[in-house]
Amino acid sequence: MKLKVIVHDAEEGGYWAEVPAIAGCATQGDSFEELLANLYEAVEACLSVDIVETESSDGHKVLEIAV
Repeated sequence: MKLKVIVHDAEEGGYWAEVPAIAGCATQGDSFEELLANLYEAVEACLSVDIVETESSDGHKVLEIAV
């Protein structure tokens, strides 16, 4: 999967970045290398999935996932 990232210069120094395709996914870093490492962690965290198992009345399992 490829994602576009918008990188900004931070006013206090360093960088911050946002991933427009994933609402609320943003991170920062003091150096560009740190920003890149943090971006991978941020995207992984934003895309992690919580699975809640629920039983339906006819015996089939229903899964609800949040992405």
